[in-house]
Parts: sequence; structure tokens; C-alpha cells
Amino acid sequence: DMKDAQWLASLHRCGLIKGSMIPPEHIRDLRDLTRYRRKLVQAATAEKNRIHKVLQDANMKLTTSISDIFGVSGRAILVKVMNGEVLDEAELRSVLKTKLKRKVAEILDALNGKLRLHHRQMLTEHWEHLCFLEQRIETLEARIEQQLAPYAEEVERIDSIPGIDRQAAASIMAEMGPNVADMFATDAQFASWAGVCPGNNESAGKKKSSKTMKGNKHLKGTLCQAAMANYRSNNRIGIHYRHIRKRRGERKASVATAHLILRILFAMMRDKVSYNENDVPVGGGTSQEKTLCHYLKQLQAMGYDVELKAKDQAS
Repeated sequence: DMKDAQWLASLHRCGLIKGSMIPPEHIRDLRDLTRYRRKLVQAATAEKNRIHKVLQDANMKLTTSISDIFGVSGRAILVKVMNGEVLDEAELRSVLKTKLKRKVAEILDALNGKLRLHHRQMLTEHWEHLCFLEQRIETLEARIEQQLAPYAEEVERIDSIPGIDRQAAASIMAEMGPNVADMFATDAQFASWAGVCPGNNESAGKKKSSKTMKGNKHLKGTLCQAAMANYRSNNRIGIHYRHIRKRRGERKASVATAHLILRILFAMMRDKVSYNENDVPVGGGTSQEKTLCHYLKQLQAMGYDVELKAKDQAS
């Protein structure tokens, strides 16, 4: 409101308000490319879903026999279906690759649907748009790689974190820039800017909703995807995710794990080192220490003085 605006203006005149994090121009250009690539990937996924819908409407259950109908074999079958060709066993076997040749009978049964002219026309429309989008994505990725060339070392460093691939590393690099340690004093400020830290909503001594604050949604989304990719990993990130998930659920666990990844990322960029798992206990070490500390506190609260000895020392 008006009073808040006046107060902010007074603070700004006194130099008490820091400027926002604005990356240099070439990083902003890279950010536009990576964000546009993400939109194109989403559009391509939408076209694939529409193709699935048309096949289901035509009672062609290809997904029961082929896990990915947009692989080499699946695409060859779709092209022949769109052209109106009638596939027999010999011709179908000629287009199938690897282990799918064992499922010729199942795939022929799945193709025995009610494909009308309207279905073929809709498949052709979606297929042509999908091919166009995939071509644009390839062109865009080439431009992204060209602009990432001066930051090859930083991208490799980000890529070393478990759950982050090359495309995710490029997106993270475009959002935060190469000098994130110079932009933010601490990892807590970086987490607040990204929108992955818990909110602080307390009034009159009562804590209200502590959902995360608004931040960089593109960086937050990429980090949450990296967190979900570690849900089975036996590393520090995976252990942290499963520890939060069993108490708070998958959505809160993904944001909490994204917070952990961001703190690791900040330390790596500040110290100019790659991800290293050797100094982190993997497996049950961390949980055993917490369990031991929990029971020790209970025994001390009951008035007992406990002396711990390892099993090999006791024998």
C-alpha cells in the first residue's frame, strides 16, 4: 500500500535495500533459450499424449506390448498405420527391433482395432507437428551448447550431482549464472531466491502455514525433478528424500531434497569442486547415529549414566 511504498522509498534512499540478482546479458540470452526449450518439450509431450488418445479411441492397444511407441520400432509402426497399410506377420517382423520380434503375435492382435479415416488424419496432424517440434528442439539444443561453451567446466561440475543430466545442468546454469557465490552471501539467501526454503509465517506466537515462498520457478522445478530422480539412490540425496517422504509425503520431500541439492550446488560453485560422496556416510550410518542419540537422551532424562562400548571392544 501507500505507507509500505513510502517506507521502501525511504530505505532505498538510505542505501538499505540491496538490488535484485540480475545476471549478465549473455546469461539472460541463455536463460531464454533453455526456458523456450522446456516449453517445446512440453508441447512435444502433449502431442505424444494426443497420439496415445487417438490410438485408444481406435481400440489399438499398442502400449500393452510396446513400452515406448515413440521408439524406433514404434515410430515405424505408426508411419505404416498412418499410411493405411495392412501389416502382416512378415512385414511387421521386418520393422521390429531387438526383443520386440518375440511379440509379433501380441502386436498384431493390438493392431486389430477400428481405425477409421478420421483417426489416420488426426494421427498425421499430430505426427507432423511432433516431428516439427523435435526438429526445433534439436536446433535449439545446438544453440544452447554453443552458448555453454565458455562455461564447460561449470556445467560439468553441476552435471556431477546425482539426478542432474546435461539438459538439467544447462537449465540450472542459465538460471543462476556462473558466479552465484558472488551474487549471494550465503546458501540460505540463495535458497530463498530460488523458492525452496520453508516459509516463516508467525503471528502472535502462532505458527501458520510454512509453505515455500515464491521464487525462481524454473530453477525450483528443475531441482525438484533432480530430487525425484534420486528416490531410489543409495546416496546422501536419496537417503534424505526417503527420510522426509515417510513422514511428510512425496511433494514435501521433493522440495526439501531440492533445498539440499541447492545448498550442495552453492558450496560446489563457491569452492569450485565437483560432487564428492566419499565424505558422506552412505547406507544406515546416519540413521544409526540418530537412533543412538535418541535413546541416549531418553536414558539420560530418566537419570541413567550410560557408557558406550563397541561390540568388538566389549569382547
